[in-house]
Amino acid sequence: MPMRLNEENGGKVLVVHVSGKLVKADYEQLVPEFERLIRQHERIRVLFDMTDFHGWEASAAWEDFKLGVGHYADIERIALVGDKKWQQAMATICKPFTKATVRYFDHLDVATARYWLAEN
Repeated sequence: MPMRLNEENGGKVLVVHVSGKLVKADYEQLVPEFERLIRQHERIRVLFDMTDFHGWEASAAWEDFKLGVGHYADIERIALVGDKKWQQAMATICKPFTKATVRYFDHLDVATARYWLAEN
């Protein structure tokens, strides 16, 4: 399965583990969970674990864009965790599309990313 979702901190943090290449159908799993947590908490924080992630098919990239634009102000913080230079660049690329504070963490620093997401 290319996408696994886990709730942490009572649902205030959504951990999204992705691997391989995402397809449009993966967003059929993500979007309802994402929107449920936003209804429950108003704003959430997201840890996007991209270790072993290889990107998106075009249709999935479009779904990702729509999700981000549709929830521009619903995310407080995004921790991007990965192990490749292009994944690190995503922290800069996605900033104009969200009000969230976005930070990149190397996969070896995932504990630091979790701590950053949990702090006030």
